[in-house]
Order: sequence, then C-alpha cells, then structure tokens
Amino acid sequence: MSEEINHHRRRLLGTAVLTVAAAQLDMIGSADAQSRTINPIKPGTNTSFSALKQIDAGVLNVRYAEAGPADGPPVILLHGWPYDIYSFVDVTPLLASAGYRVIVPYLRGYGSTRFLSSGTFRNGQPSAVAADIIALMDALKIQKATLAGFDWGARTANIMAALWPERCKAMVSVSGYLIGSQEAGKMPLPPKAELQWWYQFYFATERGREGYDKYRHDFSKLIWQLASPKWNFDDATFDRSAASFDNPDHVSIVIHNYRWRLALAEGEPKYADLDKRLAGAPVIAVPTITMEGDANGAPHLEPSAYANKFSGKYSHRTITGGIGHNLPQEAPQAFAQAVVDVDGY
Repeated sequence: MSEEINHHRRRLLGTAVLTVAAAQLDMIGSADAQSRTINPIKPGTNTSFSALKQIDAGVLNVRYAEAGPADGPPVILLHGWPYDIYSFVDVTPLLASAGYRVIVPYLRGYGSTRFLSSGTFRNGQPSAVAADIIALMDALKIQKATLAGFDWGARTANIMAALWPERCKAMVSVSGYLIGSQEAGKMPLPPKAELQWWYQFYFATERGREGYDKYRHDFSKLIWQLASPKWNFDDATFDRSAASFDNPDHVSIVIHNYRWRLALAEGEPKYADLDKRLAGAPVIAVPTITMEGDANGAPHLEPSAYANKFSGKYSHRTITGGIGHNLPQEAPQAFAQAVVDVDGY
C-alpha cells in the first residue's frame, strides 16, 4: 500500500504550493489538448495477456507481459501489493493499440518471477525493487521509458524518476509522491492515521507473518475490499491475481518490505547510498501526472500536499465514479489516457 503518511508534509498546504501547482497546470494545458484520445472500454473486458515472456535481469528471472509494436515508445506498467500484472489487463491493449511497446513485469515475489540464486536475500526494500526495473530495462535494451504505476508500483516509478531521471521519459503516479525513508517511518501519526496501517503492525509480528502465509488469499481479498470499497470485483477477477501470490518468495518479500519501513528489518548494504539519497525526499523533475480515485480506501495524502515535489510539467487528476486504490483496473481508460497525455508533455 502507499508509503506512510508523513504528518509534516501536511504543512505544505500553503499559498506557495497552490501557486506553483496552478502555474504548472497552465503550462501543460495545451499539451493535454493535443493528446490522442483513448477509446472507451468497459473495465473487465480483457482477462488475459497476448504474450508472456521471461528474461534474466539483475538478480531475477523476470516474468512479464509484452504488447504493442517492438519499435514503439516503451511504457512500463508497475503493480503494487497485493495485486499483480492483471491490474493492467485492460490498460495494456489500449496502449498497444495507440502504438506503444508495453511491458508489464511481475515484481520480485510475484507470479513466476524468480531469484536466480537461492542465496540472494529476499529483500522487499523499495530501492531494491526499483533497481530490479532498471535491470529489466537494461536486459530489454530499453534506454528510456514512460513509467506508470500504483501502490508499490508508483513508489518504484517515483524512485526511478528521482534517482535515474535519464531512464524515465515521463511518469504516471497514482496517489502522488510516495518516496519515504526509515526515519519517516518511525514518526508516530494521529490515531486515525495509524489505524489505517493495521496490517503493517500485524506484519511486524511473527504471528502476522505466519497468518499472512496461511491466509494470504483471504488476507489479500480483504485488502482489495478495504482499499476499493465501491469496486464490485468478482471472484474470477480476484483469483487471476491471487495466483501470483503463490510465489515461494512472496511472503518473505512482503513482510520484509513493511518491516523495513518501520526500521524493524535491515536492508542490503549495497542499496545504502540509494536510500540515503531517497531519505532527503528528492524533488522529481520528469513530466508527471498524478492520479487519485475518489473512493480510495487506502492511506493517501491530499494532492495539494505533494504538488511541490514535482518540478517538471505536472498535473493531477481525480477520477470519479467510486474508483478505489486499484485505479488502472477500475478505470483503465482514464489511466491509459494519462499515460498517453504525459508522454506528450
């Protein structure tokens, strides 16, 4: 789910932030008007991908979906927890038909993505997940791509745009700016905010680890229901994604991610320099559209709280109609349109 809410960022709701955001919105208005329009689609129209592939990339053998022309502008779509590539099952053909080369990888610990070595630390550190996608781009010989994601995927895209801006043409980020740090994770929040992170504290215990391992299907379905309270997904839709949680490393990756955020678990030293840079909450300069569903039940900030974290061309879109946390699957046309639009900035 989204990074811990940094209570101090709420102080950003000043006139300066709103002025900067308004100026940036004016700057990109003409670009939006010139964008191609994505055709309407009913969510759930597609139930499979046309092509699934495997490739060695960094410490992983990555399973990924690919669609669209091989020489098209590359777009990488990144899922979160507890979701998988099927969050983009409707978005992918929309972008492919618009001429994009679309890559949708299973993150470490999902689907048939596997570690190449049994001795590699099963690490859910956010910087490690971002480094995985850079390695995937290298393996696929993609120098620069538009990145789009939600939840862990949006955080991964944020980290890549901040640390490797030369590899990121533009970005779509659901729930905005999600770069955090272990120090930020130590900060107590007001009780109502802490309540939203109940599962994080559950995962901090061994009972929580064992419970998630034993009930990962039911646990994940509960998260879907809480995070998207107005999304009436059926069992078949959930089960397609839930199959990816049977990955043998899934529980270890998920538990480590949430324990790392609370500084209850160590990360790998090789990512320490990246984490140090991220702890400074770097501003993102690549063109960005942030998005939010009007019925997102997961912890998230108001858009005005993070508008000044984007210094390039920027706009925010709130998608109405009872759209929850899994925005690309619940509102695929709007998500695909944002990718097309930001690519034209």
